[in-house]
Parts: sequence; C-alpha cells; structure tokens
Amino acid sequence: MVTETFKRLRDNEDGVVSFEYVIVAACIVAAVAAAFGAGGSGAIKDALSSAISSVAAKVSSAVT
Repeated sequence: MVTETFKRLRDNEDGVVSFEYVIVAACIVAAVAAAFGAGGSGAIKDALSSAISSVAAKVSSAVT
C-alpha cells in the first residue's frame, strides 16, 4: 500500500510538489522547535528572533 502511494506521488506532479512542501514545512518546524524549544539558544534563536521581529514590524507598518 505504501509502495503504491509513492508510485502515485511519483507519477502525479502536483502530489510531488505537495510532498516537497510537507518536507519543507517539517524542516521549518524543526528549526523553530530547536530555536525556541526548551533551552533553545544560540545563533539559530537569534536569527529567527530577528527575522520574526523584522517581519512583524513590516506587517505592522504596512497595516497602519
């Protein structure tokens, strides 16, 4: 059954793209969890905090 699912994904270009998005989303979740989870610190946390603050500020200024 799993083999058949992978065969269908391989043949279906939309499914492959969707599968790639799932992989990218999982990587993003892992990076955020590593940075902000229990004891998260270091360069990843600093970079993500800075990026999130920058995006929040730009959204806030665009709304007002």
